[in-house]
This record gives sequence, structure tokens and C-alpha cells, in this order.
Amino acid sequence: MIDLLIVFFILLMLHYSYFIFSVYRGLNKISNKENIVDKFVSVIIPFRNEEKNIIKCLKSIEEQEYDKNKYEIIFVDDGSSDRSIDLLNENILTANVHLLSLNNFEGKRGHKKAAVKFGIENAKGEIIITTDADCTHGKEWLKSIVSSFSGNTAFVSGPVEFYNSDSLFGKLQKLEFAGLIITGAGLIGNKTPIICNGANSAFRKHIFYEVGGYDDLMNLSSGEDELLMQKIASKTNYDIKFCMNRKAVVKTAPMSSLKEFLNQRKRWASKGLYYKNKLLIIKLILIFLFYLSIIAQILLGVFYNEIFLYTLLFTMLVKITSEYFVLKKGISLLFDKSINNVFLLAEIMQIPYIILSGLMGLFGNFRWKERELER
Repeated sequence: MIDLLIVFFILLMLHYSYFIFSVYRGLNKISNKENIVDKFVSVIIPFRNEEKNIIKCLKSIEEQEYDKNKYEIIFVDDGSSDRSIDLLNENILTANVHLLSLNNFEGKRGHKKAAVKFGIENAKGEIIITTDADCTHGKEWLKSIVSSFSGNTAFVSGPVEFYNSDSLFGKLQKLEFAGLIITGAGLIGNKTPIICNGANSAFRKHIFYEVGGYDDLMNLSSGEDELLMQKIASKTNYDIKFCMNRKAVVKTAPMSSLKEFLNQRKRWASKGLYYKNKLLIIKLILIFLFYLSIIAQILLGVFYNEIFLYTLLFTMLVKITSEYFVLKKGISLLFDKSINNVFLLAEIMQIPYIILSGLMGLFGNFRWKERELER
């Protein structure tokens, strides 16, 4: 029995190590080549109750080093009850900024998808770029994202980063979120696109309609960005790219409380239930089992046989070392910062967090932007 458990734990570790290696290999494959794309671009920003952030977002996109006649900004209100709309009306000074309202949508899921879809329906651009109203953008953001499109490119995922924080909780979130972005980049580079972030994504409008858009996703509360990317990858022969350019980084704030953080991760984890690729689902289950195996080895080592403490030590050594090199490479490529001093603590905290958020994603409803959403 002990031998079988040890073999099982080692196999889970080997699978996880291969997964991390594939991310590292994918990061090396991403090209930084910039293309000259002379297309009209539509930036779509769905929002709900963002009075604290929306003007900073507007100003950062208005100040882009990009021909003002070549892009439009479309804000789509999703039932705001604060001063977001009033603030936009007071500050919209150029003809290329539009404000739309999503009316008569009474579904209990898919509000953000409905808002983005409404924006696309009213967009003039062939290239659609989505971002969030609580984000800010560097002056070369738009140019960098658009230059990632070549003739056969259908979807571009861009980098997102949390603002710097002096709090321990903020630093842990910043590193964890960087890990998610880096993992998504490496997987795209390895031609196995799984995760991306809707705060910095772009796609061609005609391909959006070609794969059915969000029509089969409207019953979901989250995941429009990843699931659209995965549909394009599985249903077409177009390219999926990651924009490996520091000038393309979009910045946003980390969660202010543990409750908000867990609720967000619960919502993110839930979309994995709707992945269509069965092989991908198996891989994710094996990764989840790897994290469970770490807890199992602790318990078995303490209460059953100390040999499991040795397998635990080896497992953690492999995990920490492999993840360190991936994070170090990704952060140096994207964010130009060294790994901060909370890395080891983050490695420990990540284990129960992954297990908890994964289990939470299976049950219950969500709260997002002061709205209760059904699973």
C-alpha cells in the first residue's frame, strides 16, 4: 500500500513538473515581432458601478500614442447605480468615445458577456479589444496589442499586472496574479491556449461571429475571454498569440479583502467546469490532485509513516524550484521586476488556496459588482 501511494504521488509530481516545463518552453517560443496593422480598432469597456476608476481608465485610453482616427472607445453600462454614467458624460470630450447602456437584459448570468456583445454589435472596428473600467493603460498599450496581429492572427492575449502594494496581502496577490498571467502566456506560446484575462484581450470581429461568439456561453457567469479563445483554437486554424511586450501591460488593483479575493477566484474557478476539451479537463484534475497529494503526504507522514515526509520534501523541492524559474523568466520578460520577497510564503499559501478555490468553484453562487449571480 505504501509503495503504491508513493508511486501515485511521484506520478502526480512528474505530470505537474511536465506542465511547468511546458509553460517555461512556451515562454521561450513567444515572438516579440511587431507587425504594421492599419486597421480601425474598437476598444470595448463594460462597466458597472466604477465611479472611482472609470475616468482614470478613460484618460489612459484617450492618451494613447495611436492615430485618433483609427480607434474608438465604447463604454457599455451594465446597470450602474452610482455616478459612473454622469462622470463619463461630463468627461467625454472627443468624438471617438461612445457611451452605451445595456437595457432589458434580465438574465441572472452572463451580464458582462451581454455588455461586451452589445458593444461588438455597435463597433466599427474589425479588431475588437476588451478591457475593464478599473484598469489603466500605458500610452503605447493600444499600439503594442494591435501590432501583435499578423495575417492569420485571430486572438491576442495581453499582460495584466496588479499595482504595487505595501501590504503583505497585496504583495501575495501581485505575485500569484503574475503567475497566472505568465502561465497563460507560456501555454499560448506552447500552442495549448487555456487561460487569458479579459482585461487585456483582442480578437477579430468576423472570427468572433464565425465561431458563434458568446451565444453558447450566455448561461455562464464568467469565462467569456478564455472560453472564446478556446473556441477559436479548437474550431479554426487561426493563430492565438500572447503580446510579450512590457508596453502592453494593463494595470489594475488587487482585491481589498480576503472575502473579495476568494469570491473572485471562486468565480474564475467555476468556468473550468465548462471547458470543452476533455484532455484539458483531465490535465486540470491531475494538477488539482497534485495539490491534494501534498496535504495527503503531510497527514500520512505525521500519522502513518514518516517516509511520506521524505516524499513531501522532494515534492516541495521540485515544485518550488520549477515554479521559481518560470516566475523569474516570465517576470523578467513582462514586468521587468525581480521576484519579491514573499515568494516562499506564497508557495506555501498557494497549496490550501488552490484546493479551497477549486472546491468553492464547484458550489454556490457568486457576488460580482454588487450583484448576486447564479452559477
